[in-house]
Amino acid sequence: MFRRMAMTVLSGGLVFGAVGQTIEAPFDTVYSFTDLGSVPGLPPRQGGLCALAGDHDTLLIGGYANTASGTLYAVRVMRDEDGHINGFAGEATPFCVAAYNDGGVTYGPGGVLFLSRWPANQLGQVRPGSSVTDKVIDLWPWGVESSNASINFVPPGFPGAGRAKIASWAGGQWGELTLVPDGTGLYDVAGFNEVAGARLGGGPEGFTYVPPGSPLFSSPTMILSEYSNGMVTVFDLDDNGDPINATRRVFMSGLGGAEGAYIDRPTGDFLFSTFGGGERIVVVKGFSVPPPECAACAADYNQDGGIDGSDVDAFYGEWENGTGCADVNQDGGIDGADVDAFFGAWEAGGC
Repeated sequence: MFRRMAMTVLSGGLVFGAVGQTIEAPFDTVYSFTDLGSVPGLPPRQGGLCALAGDHDTLLIGGYANTASGTLYAVRVMRDEDGHINGFAGEATPFCVAAYNDGGVTYGPGGVLFLSRWPANQLGQVRPGSSVTDKVIDLWPWGVESSNASINFVPPGFPGAGRAKIASWAGGQWGELTLVPDGTGLYDVAGFNEVAGARLGGGPEGFTYVPPGSPLFSSPTMILSEYSNGMVTVFDLDDNGDPINATRRVFMSGLGGAEGAYIDRPTGDFLFSTFGGGERIVVVKGFSVPPPECAACAADYNQDGGIDGSDVDAFYGEWENGTGCADVNQDGGIDGADVDAFFGAWEAGGC
């Protein structure tokens, strides 16, 4: 039986929806939300979400989550005059096979797409351009409690930047995976460190990180979808990038199964999905626009996992505008030296 079956059906056959969702004080003085409703063409049991690498106008989102038929779907989004996502352009279409997909759907090193797999307690990996889950790793031998439900990588500028953090539903185990290249463009697990003091209540699912400078957030902060509680909560981070339980605050309540978690990079908006009951996407506005996430290797400028002409186009687009990651040599200016640095890495096919 699916873990959430009992939570989506109430006495008399009524089903949780989005009724009553509320941003809690004091956050309600700054932040607002828009309920986009269901994604057209997306099957039920909605999983986690993120944007397609190199394309912020295409969302990837899980369908048939937690089942052997699990699949990631792609859907184009529409934006209003200020750039905020305000709807969907057409129906969702299959993107890749993703059995047992759950709240954790995120890109990591090498442009690899990482997937938490519930209840299998596994980590899936999808190569750039692939339409299948190319590698699956059992996590229980490493001490990960059944079952892993979410994964994300701490962004640059945060304590613990670059580290792979994971959480399990429903027990709330939180910890850090050590990943090492396997020589094929994917990754092996080399270790897992449970952070006992950071065990999370409320049934943790997708999590992400509040953009620096966002109102009412004075320190590095994680934002979490608590499925079992029907809430979105926020936690200050310690020096290792782990949540401090004593700082937990309710950001949003009255939700029917908060599931995914993603920050829209063009606007800083927080997007989350819901599993069961309304199967909806909610957009929360008011956060600061995050700084550009520059590739560790300048040659793969657009971070799509390949080194080709699209990287040249992406680099020149930002170089001509003096924006983004075009300061390739990181000397504080954007000039001809950055062109030399970019093409030095690009022609070498690496860094």
